Amino acid sequence: MKTGAGIREHGATVIVAALSTLFASTLILGTGVMTAALDPDLIESSGTFRMVLLMVSAVFIVIALYVGAIVTANTFATIIAGRTRTIALLRLVGASSRKVRSRVAGEGLLMGALGAGIGWVLAELLILAAVSWGPGLGWLPAGREYPRFDPLTVGAVGVVALTTWAAAWAGSRRVGSVSPIAATGAAVELRPDAARGRTARTVWSIILIILGAVFLTLGLLLGMLTPLALLVAFCGGLLSFTGIALGAHIIMPPILRLTGTLLGQGPTGRLAAANAVRFPERSARSTIGLVIGVTLVTMFAVALETYGSMTQIAFESDPALAAALAETLAITTAVFTGLVGFSAIIAAVGMVNTLSLSVLQRTRELGLLRALGFTGGQVRRMVIAESCQMTLAALGFGLLLGVFYGWVAAQSLLGSQAGFAPPTIPWLVVSGIVVFGFVLAVSAAVAPARRAIRVSPVAALAVD
Repeated sequence: MKTGAGIREHGATVIVAALSTLFASTLILGTGVMTAALDPDLIESSGTFRMVLLMVSAVFIVIALYVGAIVTANTFATIIAGRTRTIALLRLVGASSRKVRSRVAGEGLLMGALGAGIGWVLAELLILAAVSWGPGLGWLPAGREYPRFDPLTVGAVGVVALTTWAAAWAGSRRVGSVSPIAATGAAVELRPDAARGRTARTVWSIILIILGAVFLTLGLLLGMLTPLALLVAFCGGLLSFTGIALGAHIIMPPILRLTGTLLGQGPTGRLAAANAVRFPERSARSTIGLVIGVTLVTMFAVALETYGSMTQIAFESDPALAAALAETLAITTAVFTGLVGFSAIIAAVGMVNTLSLSVLQRTRELGLLRALGFTGGQVRRMVIAESCQMTLAALGFGLLLGVFYGWVAAQSLLGSQAGFAPPTIPWLVVSGIVVFGFVLAVSAAVAPARRAIRVSPVAALAVD
């Protein structure tokens, strides 16, 4: 494997691990700083308050690790798809699938440890700057002793590295299906019939979605009795979305076919629409990252907006209390948006990387189109149209999921106080998500498409 290819392949893995560790370590260290900044006369037990903050932080850390794990697994699945012939040759000379897979997982551990180390250093520098300059700028009370290190951050580094290793192992599961005879071919992706034939994965996906739907329904019903129903709904959301991510190879192709009709009937549009559904595994990997990011941001935005509307209904007899809760909600919305946005950035990095790798691994395919008479501009437009099609599908699906999950969260939390209420959609946030998604899609496709069409048709057809 060439160094340049390795950098392109594992760059996103290092970035995702660094972002996850930076996020987790900053939350842990920030919790200590916030605890030290509290007035001891105001808070009787800062230890209890610290524990509450750590519990809230843990929820967002788990979300970031969850997103990072899916992104890393998709990245390594894409890498494996591009290394089919290399893996087949290793199998041909006697290497077992377990040995090859362990080697790939080792790469994940190494890249995860490197990224986690970078993220930890950045978090320490960030907190050091905050506690050094914060009192002078009026951000923090002066004369306090603020912590600059927390042993839990070392644990976060280890968790991120191990999560990356596990995700790399999961993403490399196709190694066992690569036969030595594949060294003589160039196919790197599963065809639709082969993708649909992955029965165990599809069955587990259906089971998780059904279990999640049951928990979500229970959360809605129990929400009319107690706010603790939110915990039940949270489990339902986690289970059902895991099932959706696991079954993306079945769920996304029909959505892509629907969005493909919007690309026009010219040769470029038709070819882009066909490419997006020809290899469902590749399309699922490219879209699920954006689905995760859009779902997360939309879910919290809708949940907080609906929560605000339901709060006004529940406390309409006390305008002063309703106004105070609205002010608190505005601050909470800003904080939560920043926290969730961090996880969305991790998902966006995964989408950009997966799209880029997919285009670069299709050099031979694009060269064939050039040899058949397609111009460089047509190839570029095809790649961008394909990216826009997948983005439109991911945005639409993610928005629907986010609105639903956000409404369930608010309803299960405040149903006992405000009764049944429809979801309140923050249209400004939704518009921003759509614009950001399409800018991301075009940005992710333009650069690799430009590199691919610079290769002459003859050279592209000679690529292994």
